[in-house]
Amino acid sequence: MRAVALVDKRKFEVKEIKKPTPKKGEVVIEILKTGICGSDLHYFEMGEPKGLILGHEFCGKVVDPGSRKDLKVGELVTALPISPCGECSACKSGNPQYCRKTWSDAVGLSLTRPGGLGEVVCVRPDMVLKLPKGVTEEEMAMVEPTAVALHAIHLANIKVGQKILVIGGGVIGLLCAMFAKKEGASFVALSETNPKRGKKSLKLKVADKYYDAKNETVMADFMKDTEDGFDIVIDCCGNSNAVTSAICATKPGGMVILVGVAMAPISIPTVVAVMNELKLQGAIGYTKDEFEMCIHLMATKQINVKKFIDDVVSFDQVQEAYERLTSGKDDAVKILVDPKL
Repeated sequence: MRAVALVDKRKFEVKEIKKPTPKKGEVVIEILKTGICGSDLHYFEMGEPKGLILGHEFCGKVVDPGSRKDLKVGELVTALPISPCGECSACKSGNPQYCRKTWSDAVGLSLTRPGGLGEVVCVRPDMVLKLPKGVTEEEMAMVEPTAVALHAIHLANIKVGQKILVIGGGVIGLLCAMFAKKEGASFVALSETNPKRGKKSLKLKVADKYYDAKNETVMADFMKDTEDGFDIVIDCCGNSNAVTSAICATKPGGMVILVGVAMAPISIPTVVAVMNELKLQGAIGYTKDEFEMCIHLMATKQINVKKFIDDVVSFDQVQEAYERLTSGKDDAVKILVDPKL
């Protein structure tokens, strides 16, 4: 089959690879749409592991239902890309996102399981979810990142009237801002180094105000608009500057939600967190319930995620799409890939 493989730092190559072989009971899915995730951009920058077929945000149609008696050939589905063991304390408590094996054999995130930048994926039967009526292919390819944002918002436990700052205007940041508003936050702000993305948050009506993170007065502006800082700050970047800003922008007794992932150790002012008794809460992935909840919210038109999609490209345009998303100069936040183009 055709696939887009990571071959070096900031370099993809479209090539022919062997179709993945399903293990006993696995569902074989023909890919229709795949999203480019912010975490995929880290692999792109590193160029490792070589040969990786990315794409863990996807939807497609069933080629082989495997052991799923309720699925039919040709039926539209999406899936959780994770690989939890199902037996550890995390899994038994309903939190597969921090099972030690969750990411070891994940679709599109491991060499063992090619992702949606190929024409076909094989998925554990218990991870596959049907596409309900009224939900488009594009929306189903957006379920995974939407669930990431919803999980972060659940951990934040936002109260009506609180003031929220989201750092980072990528798709996860915009989705977090959207959910924060839905939870009743009275003021949702977004901080971004890319002014095009910052202004986009206002255009899409998910943020009330955009702050230029490069502005030397940004911290003073935060305090001016909130008196003593934000109740909750959600960092969707993960780098040292972003996490430092998150800690410093949070009011005493407030909470910082760490959604962004740093691929190396970073330095942060823990003294501020200590002196202000801040709560630092990590957020990774989602539960299956949250994944299903996002599908329900889309099906019932309670959220609109299609507005975040900037483009749909072919395999041959993947290289250009990744360059666009990492340029820091484009307003694009979500690009989908269609193998049929």
